[in-house]
Amino acid sequence: MSFSMNLYYSGENGNAKAFAEEMLSSGIVETIRQIEGCLKYEYFISLENPETVLLIDTWRNQKALDAYHSSPLMADVASLREKYDLHMKAERYTKDEMPEEDNSFIRK
Repeated sequence: MSFSMNLYYSGENGNAKAFAEEMLSSGIVETIRQIEGCLKYEYFISLENPETVLLIDTWRNQKALDAYHSSPLMADVASLREKYDLHMKAERYTKDEMPEEDNSFIRK
């Protein structure tokens, strides 16, 4: 079963945004997206707290995430987190089908 991780990166003086920008510009993000089982890997900036960046990554299964965590890429990510002195909060979600009545609130 696929699942998503919401990772909140927080720092000071724009460091969370700089981290995400370097993740993108260095090619690390694109390489992670090519890992077998990675379904989504995307950063978002909070409008309410510009010192926090949200990463939503979705994986086909735990095995795929474990493969990423044990890859050399994880050391690169950890090094950048240290460089920018970021703190993290993590949440994990599994996919659930949206009830039909909720679709009436979705503008397509």
